[in-house]
Parts: sequence; C-alpha cells; structure tokens
Amino acid sequence: MRPVDARHPTAMWRSPEVLLLLIGAGSALSLATWMALLNNFAIERAAFSGVEIGTLQSLREIPGLLAFTAVFVLWVMREQTLALLGLALLGLGTALTGLFPTVIGLYCTAVVMSVGYHYSETEQQSLALQWLGKDRAPIVLGRVIAAASAASLAAYGLIWVAFEVLHVDYGVVYAIGGGATLVVAAVAWVAYPQFPQVVAQHKRLILRRRYWLYYALTFFAGARRQIFVVFAGFMMVERFGYSVGDITILFMVNYAANIWLGPATGRLIARWGERRTLTLEYLGLIAIFGGYAFVDDPKIAAGLYVADHLLFAMAIAIKTYFHKIADPRDVAPTAAVAFTINHIAAVVLPVVLGLLWLVNPTAVFLSGAGFALCSLCLTRFLPVRPPGDSGTCAA
Repeated sequence: MRPVDARHPTAMWRSPEVLLLLIGAGSALSLATWMALLNNFAIERAAFSGVEIGTLQSLREIPGLLAFTAVFVLWVMREQTLALLGLALLGLGTALTGLFPTVIGLYCTAVVMSVGYHYSETEQQSLALQWLGKDRAPIVLGRVIAAASAASLAAYGLIWVAFEVLHVDYGVVYAIGGGATLVVAAVAWVAYPQFPQVVAQHKRLILRRRYWLYYALTFFAGARRQIFVVFAGFMMVERFGYSVGDITILFMVNYAANIWLGPATGRLIARWGERRTLTLEYLGLIAIFGGYAFVDDPKIAAGLYVADHLLFAMAIAIKTYFHKIADPRDVAPTAAVAFTINHIAAVVLPVVLGLLWLVNPTAVFLSGAGFALCSLCLTRFLPVRPPGDSGTCAA
C-alpha cells in the first residue's frame, strides 16, 4: 500500500496516531467483554475456585512471557501487519469463549485470545514509540488510553443492558464483543496504508545494561497488575457477592473517568516528568493494597477498586522514560523483551497467590503493597529529567 498523501481529504484520520487509537479501542472491546464476564462466568458455569482462576490467569499470561518471539516474526511480516493480525486473533478468542464453559475450555480460549492480545499490544507500543516524537509520546499515549476507555465504557454499558435488562446468555455477549474487535481489525487492515519506519529496527533479542531500570520497573508493574486483574475482581465476587451488573458498573465508572484521566495523565507526565509521576502512583498503590487487605465493607472495597484502576494510566511514564533513553533501533526488540519481563511475574504469581488465597487472602494484598514499595524504591534511581527530555509538551 502507498503512503497517505497529506493533501488528501482523508489524510487526517488515516494518520499513524489515529491508527494507534483505533487499535487501542479495538483491543479494549474484547478485553472489556472478557474481563467483565470472566469471574461470574468461571464461578457460575465452570465452578472455579481460587486455584482454577489463578491457573487460568497464569496460562493467559504465558503468551506474554513469549512476547519476545515477536522479534522473530518480524523477519516475515511488518510490525503493523503483526499488530492487526494479533488484534484479529484477540477478537476470535473472545468470541469463542462462551462456547466452552468448562475448566479446559476456558483455559484454551484464554490462551488463544491472549496470543492475539500480546502480539498486538507489543507491536502497538513499539509502533507508538517509533511514530511519535519524545515530547508528544505521553500526550498521544494518554489519548490511546482515553480511546480504549471510551470503547470499554461502551462495551460495559451494553453488557449491563444485556444482563440486567435483556437477560442475554454469556455466549451471545462474548460473540458480540469478540466480533466487534474482528470488525475493527478488518477496517484497520483495509483503510490504512503501511506506514514507513523512520529507523530500521534490530530483528534480534537485545538486553542492554543501561536499560536495567526500565526492565526492573516493568517487572514490578507486571506483578502489581496481576493483583488487580486476578484477585481484586475475584474478591468483589467471592467475598462481597457482586453480580455481573455490579462489576460492570464498577468498570464503567473506571473507564468513564479514564476518558478524561488518560490525556490528563499524559500532560502530567510531560509537565512533571517520570520520576514524580511514578512516585505518586506507587504511594497510592501501597495505600490501596493495604486497604484491600483489611476491607470488610463492600462500598469501601468498590472505592479502592476504582482508585486502583485509575492509577494504571500513570504507567505510561515507564514507557516514556524508555523512549527518552533508548537507541531508536532498539525500540521494537526491547518492547518485545519488556513484555516478556513484565509477564515473568504474571505467569508465576497467579498460581502461587491463588494457593495463598485459599489460606489467607489478606496476605495476597499485602504482597501487592510490597511490590508497590519495591517500585517506589526503584523510582529513586530515575533522573528528574532523563536524557532526551526537552521538558516541553506538544499538545
């Protein structure tokens, strides 16, 4: 496909930035559907306990552990192509989930959708750092979060109507959510050209000593993410009896806030820098995980759940820190390696903490506070202004 002519009337919406927004929104449609229904579907239809939900989440994260293989796939296809193929596979896996309401069935469909998600997300992040300038990256990445949040909000609204008003079956909702992602992938494939790479990327695995802090922050971000994704939502259903409708409303509140908060966080990073932004995130997480450990009021638990989700946007700062210190040729291979590092904890922790959950759920969340404390200590090594940071912001 030929590059877009900047003088063409469609050039504005057929830009790399808009494609990033579209991929983010398309991915969110399936993830929102899968996440909103998972705990209730697993408990009601497949009789999951903490052990099975932990095992499923570990299996789901194995493709993330293998994200480094994207470097080798790039020998046979472009990054943009791999991103869209991954998006389509994510939609397919989500659409099939409702057809297999068993332990093994859920394990298999989770792996399929996860392969698609992790390849698509790896390449989306790589392409964003290649296509965007260092000053503009946090702004656009914040807008990607806003686009994904808007898509998620729409999905959760439809899910709430489907279950609370229309009483639709799980399988139908999974099929619609996954099918919507497949449609987005098809539109992105047909309507957008292959955008050129400014700098040719290394097509081999790269680990550099000077990226050690980025690797470490990425590892603990993966650990923190698992506590929220696996056990915070499971707690809301198992301990406090939240229904699909209740969980969906919580997610809608989260994503409605992120439509504004995503771009605002991007501007905050551009103005404050990565060190101060991440310090604020990790201090908040220590308080939130400590609250999870001892909460016994469902309303307070819901407040903690919303606050926890809102802090996710600040993790943009880890990516923008890398963007400022990286050799431009290292972006694609390092994005793949970083996803693998992020998922080392993601593969191990759900099973280990799932067993711990059976004995002492409080200890699971105190572990999360410990991970946040480790991240907070690491932020002390961040420079106030990393190399390549002009300290300005392009809106």
